Amino acid sequence: MFLYKLEIQLEDQLTYLVVIAESDEKAFDYAESSLAVHFVKMPKVLESCIVEKKRLNKGSGYVIETKQ
Repeated sequence: MFLYKLEIQLEDQLTYLVVIAESDEKAFDYAESSLAVHFVKMPKVLESCIVEKKRLNKGSGYVIETKQ
């Protein structure tokens, strides 16, 4: 299993999603499902890419920076 950090460019915003998956393909599938659950209306995804990928181990995590 892997821990993925995905960068997703929506029509009106840039967002990040962290997901656990067995493969890159599954990570994108889970990302789409997570977006559908999170938003009332499914946003248009312009682009999505894997920013980081780590083996899932105890204590694994990501820092997600935001710029104000």
